[in-house]
Amino acid sequence: MPTGAARWAGGTVLALGLLAGTWLLVRSAPVPVAPDATAAFLARHWQQPLPPQGPVPAGFSALEASLAPESCGQCHASQYRDWQQSLHSQTMTAGILWQMRLMPQAEANQCLNCHAPLAEQKALIAQEHGWSGAPATPPPAHVPASLGHQGLVCAACHVRQHERFGPPPREEAGVSTPASAHAIHGGFTMSKAFEDSRFCAGCHQFPADGPRTAGKLREDTWEQWRASPQAASGSTCQSCHMPDRQHKWQGVHSPEMIRRALSTTLEVKDGTARAQLTNTGAGHYFPTYMVPKIHVQLWWLQHGMESLLVESVIGWQVDVSLEKESFDTRLPPGKSLELTAPLPADRRQGRVELRVLVAPKEHYERTYEFMLAQADKLDAVTLGLVKTAHAEARASRFEALRLATPATP
Repeated sequence: MPTGAARWAGGTVLALGLLAGTWLLVRSAPVPVAPDATAAFLARHWQQPLPPQGPVPAGFSALEASLAPESCGQCHASQYRDWQQSLHSQTMTAGILWQMRLMPQAEANQCLNCHAPLAEQKALIAQEHGWSGAPATPPPAHVPASLGHQGLVCAACHVRQHERFGPPPREEAGVSTPASAHAIHGGFTMSKAFEDSRFCAGCHQFPADGPRTAGKLREDTWEQWRASPQAASGSTCQSCHMPDRQHKWQGVHSPEMIRRALSTTLEVKDGTARAQLTNTGAGHYFPTYMVPKIHVQLWWLQHGMESLLVESVIGWQVDVSLEKESFDTRLPPGKSLELTAPLPADRRQGRVELRVLVAPKEHYERTYEFMLAQADKLDAVTLGLVKTAHAEARASRFEALRLATPATP
């Protein structure tokens, strides 16, 4: 096998294996294909594993050659700022790093296919963990030492063999591209695939033979979208998650996205409070994965006191072994949740509140708590990462929506 600089430049970096780990809900799927140019492009662009970039082209400056997202940000400032706020920049934080310390190399590389897919990132992680096949030399100048922990970086989607790829310029929208932009790093190759939902499917759709719980694919977002009214109307993943080509990819972690997904009503009639929440905005199940949970509550407020009338949870509840389902109350597009509760006989100066509380990482919280209960079996570094991941997961909870009826006379 190649060693040293050869492995960084173009040799086989790491072998892949099938994910069999318990905790991560990941497995790379082949991009769903159809006999068209976009499918052909995606089959090449997302081949697994991604090949190393190879030697830097002659004439490239250090900035042009660099795979660091901050280097891209020198010219693509708004995209870089968006990415910094996105979950794509956080795919290699404590929540996965502790698992990397416990799982075999082949399984870890399967996770990295989506979490840090560049060959150069895998090589850095291999060096960090002392895995077999890791390069014997430090990385070349265009591969920053921090790249392995920077997550789904710009180059993962936009750079192959140092060639840049992206969507066609938006000249028709009044956004012109200066001629000088095409001279930098040899210009770029345009593809409409960047505006196609299939571009996202490799990491957001398991194959038909992928891992299941209760007979359901654990990751089925692209197929959910294909069956949605949004797909029928021509709305893509990018339409909602990259509006105006923003690189924030907001989802269930965003209060704004929660409110956009739901149409909500609240009323009091004949001594009963009624609330209805309908998935009118998400082009897939709400929520799409088993990880988040949405708590929907009706509260009665009167004379400075408040009491919980009724609560329902929207989500897919699976145990931490991923073997048993407790419930699946996710809302497919167009489906509703209705809550009703009788009110007290004395309703003077009282009102009803609807509260929507989101726990974006609820399944992970339970997983981390399971691991913390076995702290004596973990080394200090791994235990510290689990504690950090648990704290980050708990801190991600938020209130997305609160509606209130007028106070009764």
